[in-house]
Amino acid sequence: MTNKTYKLDAAHSSIDFQVKHMMISKVKGTFQTFSAELNMDVTDLTTADIKFTIQADSIKTKQEARDEHLKSADFFNVENNPTIDFVATTITKTAEDEYKMIGDLTLVGVTKPISFDVEFAGQSKNPMDGSIVAGFSADAKISRKAFGIEYNAALETGGVLIGDEIKISVELEVIAER
Repeated sequence: MTNKTYKLDAAHSSIDFQVKHMMISKVKGTFQTFSAELNMDVTDLTTADIKFTIQADSIKTKQEARDEHLKSADFFNVENNPTIDFVATTITKTAEDEYKMIGDLTLVGVTKPISFDVEFAGQSKNPMDGSIVAGFSADAKISRKAFGIEYNAALETGGVLIGDEIKISVELEVIAER
């Protein structure tokens, strides 16, 4: 097969994250606005061109005050860094329908390589319009400190308010352009 252009089905896709809070629980959040440029053979991602752009101010964590703090210079600094960008640089097949995708993540103006574990969930024909739809899941872990996001507070019981490791989870549904 050869590469095709796919468009993101945003209504059936998500970019979520989680981080340790107060050393005892996990806070989860999502980015509500993002786009993707996808040119690929869904059955063999090794030749794919994949780019994502997330609108940093679309962050939601179910707490408005926390969301506003995350948008501030302490974290995402959305005024100066309105987008979070990812560009895949290498994709290697690791097993049937599984891949390791390495790429450059630009977060708060800092670009670092990160690695996603990607699973191709399959493809199907949409009964509503006849389009070809494919699904993917991708997971990664990053250090927020590696991107210069240092804000934290010490807890009187020991430890810190916010963990360093951020788990990223992406669920994608994409539609082949006709």
